[in-house]
Amino acid sequence: MLRSSIRSFMKLPTETENLFSTLRKSAKPKPATAIEKLIKDAPDRELCRINALAFAARHGLDEDNVIGAFLHGARLGLFDMSWNILCPACGGILDSGATLKTVRQAEYRCVLCARGREPTLDEMVEVTFTISPRVRRIAAHDPGTLSWIEYYRQIFWSSGVDLPDDETFAKWVKETTLDSRKLSPGEKVVLSLQLPEGEVDMFDPVLHMSQHLEVKGEPARESQSLSFVMTRDHAPEESVQMRPGPLKLTLENRSTVRTLPGVWVVSDKIHEFINKRRPFLTAKRLLTNQTFRDIYRTDALDVDQRLKITSLTFLFTDLKGSTELYERVGDLAAYDLVRAHFRILNEIVAAQSGAVVKTIGDAVMATFPTPDRAMAAALKMREALKDLKDELLLKIGIHEGPCLAVSLNDRQDYFGRTVNIASRVQGLATSRSIFATGRVVTDSEASKLLQSNGIAATPEKRSLRGIAEQVEIFEIP
Repeated sequence: MLRSSIRSFMKLPTETENLFSTLRKSAKPKPATAIEKLIKDAPDRELCRINALAFAARHGLDEDNVIGAFLHGARLGLFDMSWNILCPACGGILDSGATLKTVRQAEYRCVLCARGREPTLDEMVEVTFTISPRVRRIAAHDPGTLSWIEYYRQIFWSSGVDLPDDETFAKWVKETTLDSRKLSPGEKVVLSLQLPEGEVDMFDPVLHMSQHLEVKGEPARESQSLSFVMTRDHAPEESVQMRPGPLKLTLENRSTVRTLPGVWVVSDKIHEFINKRRPFLTAKRLLTNQTFRDIYRTDALDVDQRLKITSLTFLFTDLKGSTELYERVGDLAAYDLVRAHFRILNEIVAAQSGAVVKTIGDAVMATFPTPDRAMAAALKMREALKDLKDELLLKIGIHEGPCLAVSLNDRQDYFGRTVNIASRVQGLATSRSIFATGRVVTDSEASKLLQSNGIAATPEKRSLRGIAEQVEIFEIP
């Protein structure tokens, strides 16, 4: 802590000061100022795997403005962006990479929870920001120097695990851990433990190696023996049955890195602790952020990647009668109107935490993290186009569901049945009415939004081209 407190009095290099100046020009003022203060004054721990949403909440700032500021900071080299594969059950980070392109495995297995999962961008991939070592060196840049407890804090658990203060955390570790060690490469140690009845886990967070013990039966009269050998490449271990009582446990590190094995008593205290979560920046949220799409336009995914998103909301728009508009008012006036329409739609989409995926002629395809955001955008678009010119009629369709994030035509795009349905729903619109599927209108927040605007949506079953069964569609007048 002494080093962190002294740091606020140290003068940062001129190059870093220049980066701050550039950040203030590219990002919103308040987030930029808060980030500058963070870099200058915060303790090391707060500069490792920063949770942008938690940062926004702590400073009372708009989430999208904060995300944008961190993205600009990463582009400038103030931060290194990390895409972390996490276990939804325990909150541990299973793998990490500098880009989304590193998410390659069909399944990621958590040895602590003994479960494998297909990665999904809205549940299993978080995006965090760590200060660049060129700007400020922190302990986490060399994880091998972190203490046992700080490794868990800064490296193993995701930014979504709501960790308590140091005193509470240390007390929790003491209550749930039978023993823990730091083992250098090649080091071996023998521990004498008393096994309680129940479940016990031996776990190393560095190599992600675990051994589960089922402790039951009559207490052992003589000491039992068990070995836990840590290696870089290891197969999943089967559970081992032991009896309550004395245990001679041999821990051996056969890897080339320092390991941090611990022996945990699995209890309600552990489950209560790791189940306390807070919002975090998901890959899905970032892919639907306009600033991210503008900065990383062609660099998000490889052409052969197909990453699943369990829920994304699509909004399609198109201008009705744009061809007649060119005939009626002339090319120059019509072109100016269409450009103004695109500018307005882009601003509305970004203001609702969405992103424009692409434009095709006069049509727009946009994505939103939740149905209510898309609905809010649709209502604002309709009013904005009315104010722009009465004769411009915007046709809008919305649908929500699972999809695949892909790279198509040098841009990050989406593929799947949900996209097709959303496009077909937009094609039903012939008037100012917005058309949306039941999945959108029945969303609790979207429903509240319609009620607060005094809008009653009218349902009907409609056939959509290329879709086998009829779909429930709501007309929003």
